Amino acid sequence: MSPNNDNNKDTGPGPRLRDPRVKPKSESRISWIWLVPFVAAVVGASLLVQSWLHTGPTVIISFESAEGLEVGQTKVRYKDVVVGLVTGIRVSDDRSRVLVSAELNREGSSYLTQEGTRFWVVRPRLALSGVSGLGTLLSGAYIGVDAAESKDEEQDPVYTFTGLEKPPEITSGRPGTRFSLHSAELGSLEIGSPVYYRRIQVGRVIGYDLQEDGQSVKIQVFIDAPNDKFVTTDARFWNASGVNVSLSADGFNVQTGSLVSVVAGGIAFAAGDPLDKKPAGADSVFRLADSQASAMADPDGPPFAIELQLQQSVRGLSVGAPVEFRGMELGKVVDIDLEFNPKERYFYALVKAELYPLRFGAAYERLNLQNGTSGIPGGGLMAPLIKNGLRAQLRTANILTGQQYVALDFFPKAEPVEFDPERVPVVLPSVPGDFDRLQEQISSIVTKLDTIPFDGIGKDLRASLNSIAKLVNTLDTQVAPQAGAVLKAAKSSLRRVDELLAQDSSASNNLDQTLREISTAAKSLRALADYLQTHPTALLRGAPRDALSVSP
Repeated sequence: MSPNNDNNKDTGPGPRLRDPRVKPKSESRISWIWLVPFVAAVVGASLLVQSWLHTGPTVIISFESAEGLEVGQTKVRYKDVVVGLVTGIRVSDDRSRVLVSAELNREGSSYLTQEGTRFWVVRPRLALSGVSGLGTLLSGAYIGVDAAESKDEEQDPVYTFTGLEKPPEITSGRPGTRFSLHSAELGSLEIGSPVYYRRIQVGRVIGYDLQEDGQSVKIQVFIDAPNDKFVTTDARFWNASGVNVSLSADGFNVQTGSLVSVVAGGIAFAAGDPLDKKPAGADSVFRLADSQASAMADPDGPPFAIELQLQQSVRGLSVGAPVEFRGMELGKVVDIDLEFNPKERYFYALVKAELYPLRFGAAYERLNLQNGTSGIPGGGLMAPLIKNGLRAQLRTANILTGQQYVALDFFPKAEPVEFDPERVPVVLPSVPGDFDRLQEQISSIVTKLDTIPFDGIGKDLRASLNSIAKLVNTLDTQVAPQAGAVLKAAKSSLRRVDELLAQDSSASNNLDQTLREISTAAKSLRALADYLQTHPTALLRGAPRDALSVSP
């Protein structure tokens, strides 16, 4: 019997069990552990592809310094959205600038690499116009971008830029309008100075530079929409910086703007013609006046030059002094020089001024028509006025400060002068001022006083005083004692007269008796007169006999 049969033999009661079948395991050729590096490779490749798809061009930005910038940390942001990262910082070959390499994202790189795109470093800044960049105190500095608005889609990309040292005041795409202002000087204006309309800030100064001729300053302002519609074609701009103080016949006047305009300067504007509602176009040019009164005044037109040859002192007359005609300002002094007349050999002050013809009003047009001239008047306008006595005169504008101004007025008694209307500039004749006339009068009085012989008068007066002294001495030594004796005699005589006229004196009694007798005599004479009046014949016949009384 085989061993298998022995093993299958029933050894006891119960069911019969089968013999187990052992099946050997098949060996695999590839292990699953290799799937891990494969997946890692796929993920890495996808990351590389994704990075390649998102990575854009690298631009180079030059700054004066790399303060606050770090490689791999500093981000590039456009409208607070991260669009790039700083990948390198190095010094330029000439060591004047710092070149910052920034890798931009592929999305948006087309508009960030256009000509006119501006880059700047955003960091905390404190300026007169306000505080900016406070958010970078925690996040750190970053590079801000302002993409230029270009409509040329086929424009070649630019990868090298010059960074701004200060953030731009106005970013591209901001609604509003730019305007240009021309001024003789900048004053206290700065970039960021506010622009006001009816004391409400509607814009700001965004830049300034000198004109090509260097004679004026060009100031760029930006007015935000929708307030830019208030800048009409006849708008008037003036400098609202600081504090304007004036002292006039109306009293003491002080005008100030907002605190920002006092500290950082400011500009204000208003409509010149209320009926003009047409908005001015972009980049329109306006004149920036020094004050509101100057800005709102009627247009002066181009001026014409005049000259004054003054032989008196011009102390107190300065450049900018007004030229007035009966209180109305027609121009201003622009230059004062000292000249010499070699023919007559004397020095004189050559005062150059400008007159604005439109300030003459309708008179200048009428004179132009009468003289057959047109355009800007000069000699044709002044010739008839000078013929009728128009002269220039220096007058005192302020007694306290001694400031002077040029006054034009008619002097009918002025001597005629030769006037050349074809000469440019116009030479306007002048007359001495009131103060100079007063000096001449005082000088004439002093000259007359010098001719008086004060020495002879003094000698005669001294001799007269000696004579008076001698006379007084004589009166004191000779006349005075005699006058005392005479006064004593007169006093004695008056005492005797007083005794004689006393009531109890014999002379007084005799005088009373004499007066009574005179009174009795007067009565007798009165009775005689009455009798003769009634009996005038008594003078011839005598007194009548007394009638005898007859007894019955």
